[in-house]
Amino acid sequence: MTGGGFFIEAAVFLSAAVVTVPIAKRLGLGSVLGYLIAGIAVGPFGIGFVAEQGEEVLHFAEFGVVLMLFLVGLELKPSLLWRLRAPILGLGGLQVLVTTAAIFGIAIAFGLSPQEALAVGLTLALSSTAIALQTLDEKGLLPQRGGQSAFSVLLFQDIAVIPILAILPLLAVAAIDPKAAADVGHGSSSWIETLPAWGQALTVLGAVVGVICAGRFLVAPFLRVLARTRLPEMLTAAALLLVIGVALLMNSVGLSPALGTFLAGVVLANSPYRHQLETDIAPFKGLLLGLFFIAVGATIDFNLIGSDPVIILVLVLILIVAKLVILLVLGRVFGLSGDQNLIFGCSLAQGSEFAFVLLSFSEQNGVLGKEPVALLVAVVAVSMALAPVLMILNERLLLPRIGTKEVDRPDDDVHEHNPVIIAGFGHFGHVCGRLLIANGVGATVLDNDSDQVDFLRELGLEVYYGDASRLDLLRTAGAEQAKVIIVAVDEDKSLEVVRTVKEHFPHLQILARANGRPQAYELLQNGVEHVYRQTLDTSLRAGVDALCHLGFRRHQAVRAARRFRRRDEAAVRDLAPVWSQREIYITRARDWIRGIEQQIRRDVTRGREPGFDSAWDTETLREEYGLPENERPRNDTPNDEPA
Repeated sequence: MTGGGFFIEAAVFLSAAVVTVPIAKRLGLGSVLGYLIAGIAVGPFGIGFVAEQGEEVLHFAEFGVVLMLFLVGLELKPSLLWRLRAPILGLGGLQVLVTTAAIFGIAIAFGLSPQEALAVGLTLALSSTAIALQTLDEKGLLPQRGGQSAFSVLLFQDIAVIPILAILPLLAVAAIDPKAAADVGHGSSSWIETLPAWGQALTVLGAVVGVICAGRFLVAPFLRVLARTRLPEMLTAAALLLVIGVALLMNSVGLSPALGTFLAGVVLANSPYRHQLETDIAPFKGLLLGLFFIAVGATIDFNLIGSDPVIILVLVLILIVAKLVILLVLGRVFGLSGDQNLIFGCSLAQGSEFAFVLLSFSEQNGVLGKEPVALLVAVVAVSMALAPVLMILNERLLLPRIGTKEVDRPDDDVHEHNPVIIAGFGHFGHVCGRLLIANGVGATVLDNDSDQVDFLRELGLEVYYGDASRLDLLRTAGAEQAKVIIVAVDEDKSLEVVRTVKEHFPHLQILARANGRPQAYELLQNGVEHVYRQTLDTSLRAGVDALCHLGFRRHQAVRAARRFRRRDEAAVRDLAPVWSQREIYITRARDWIRGIEQQIRRDVTRGREPGFDSAWDTETLREEYGLPENERPRNDTPNDEPA
C-alpha cells in the first residue's frame, strides 16, 4: 500500500466517523450505532470505498477489543473478581451451555447435521464484548447488577473461546484444506502443537503464571524507570508494548489475546501506575474500537441479504429472540430484578466478533461449508448492528412500561417540588438525604439504578428513576423551583450533570461529591464552588482517634484535624488550575505539603507551652473557623467530628 493510499483510507474512515457518530449521539442512538452506520456508508453499498479491505481492517481493529479488555481489567481488582466468581462460572457457564443447546436444536430443525449444528450453536452462543461493554459503559449501566452480570457472562465467553477452538476441528465432516487452515489467524499451527498434551498444558499454565508474575514484580519497576525520563511518550509506548507483548504471548500458546490482556489488567489493578496506563491507552482503545465497528458495518453483505432478505431477517430474529429469552430466564433464576434483567438480556442478545473468527475456522477445518458460513456471517453482522437499537428500544419503550417507572410528565408523577434535588443515592447521597429529611427538608432523589429506586420507594422516599444529566428529567424533578442540587453520581456522569445544571439552571447551588483529588480538580475547573471529597471526613476521624490513642487530648486532636482540613481544602483550590501542568503542580503541591506540616507542628509546640490551654484560646478558634474578630465561634464539644 502506498503512503498516499494509506492517508486516503485514514481520511475516509475518520471523516465517516466524525460525521455520523456525533449525529447518532445527538439523536440518542449511541456511538456504536454511529460507527456501524459509518461503516455501511463507506462499504460496498455506500460510497464503495471498502470492499475486500473490509475483513483486513476488521482483523486489525480487533486489537481495539484487546485494549478494551485490558482497561476493563485495570478497573477490576483481584478481590472484586473473586467476588464475581459465582456469576462468572454459574451464570456465564449456564448461558453458554443452554444457548448452545437451544441453537443446536434450531439448527437441526433447519436440516443441518449434528456436527454442523453443534458448531453453529457454539459459535452463536457468544455475544459481542465490544458492543455490549461499550454500550453499557456509555449509558452508565456497567456498575449496576445487570451490567455486572453481563460483564461476568462476557468474561466466561472469552474464556470459552479456547475450548471451542479445540472442539471445532473434531467436528469436521469434510476434507480439510491444510494450507487454508494454516492461514486462519486464531487457528494457525504453532510450535506448541508439536508438544505432547502434558507439555501444552504446562506451557499454557507457564504463560499465565508468567503474565501474573511479570505484572506483580517487573512492570511497576520498569514503568518507574521510564517515568524518571520525564518523557510522556515513553510511558505511552511502554503501555502499548505491554498490551501487544501479552497479546503475542497468549496467541503463541493458543490462548485468547483478549483474555490474556484482561488478566494483565487485573494484575495491575493495584499498581500505582494504573491511572497512567488508563490515560495512555484509552485514546487508542476508543479509536480502534470505533474502527472495529466501522469494519463490522462495512462487511455486512447486502448482496446476500438482498438475494434472500426474508431468510436473513428470520434467522436474525430467531437468534436475537432465542438468546434474549434464555438470558431473561437465567437472569431471573440468578435473582435479577425486572429492570436489571432487561438490561442484562438486551445487552447480550447478539452475535459476537469472535463468531467471524470461529466461522472462518470452521470453514477451513471442514466443519461448515462456504454457503452456510457466508449466511451466518451476514446474520451475525446484522445482529451486531441491531444490538444498539435493541438497547435503545429497551431504554425508551420497555423499561418505562415494564420496569421501574421513569418520570416523564410533571403533571402525572411529581406532586410537589422540593428545595433540594439529590442526583445519585449511593452511600454519599443516602447520608445527605437522611440528614435533610430528618430536619424537615424535602428532597427529590434521582437515580439510574432501578434496584436502588425500588428499595427507596418501599421506604417511602420521593425518588425517580432516570439519568440526572438529562435536561427534561431535571425539569420534571423541579429543578426550576429547587434551590440546591447535590451531585453524587458516578465520576463519568458527574461533569455532565454539572454542565447541564450550569447551563439551564444557573440559580441552583451545586454541591458535588468527588471521589478524590483528580475529580475535585475537574469540578473546581468547571466552576463548582462546593466540592466534597468522599473519604476526607472519615480519614480525618480515623486520624483524630489515632492521635487520641497516642496520648493527645481529644480537643487537641479535633482542632488539629480541623486546621489540617482548612489548609488542605485551600491547597486543593490553589492546585486545581495547574492540575494538568505536571511539573508546576508537583512543585506547588510540595510547597503546600511542607507548609501544612510546619504549621501543624508550630500549633502543637505552642499548645505545649506552660500555662497555655488551646481549648480556651478564642483567637485560634476564630482563626480555625475563619470568623471576624467580633463573631464568636460555636461551642464545640471535644467529641465533635471535624467540620
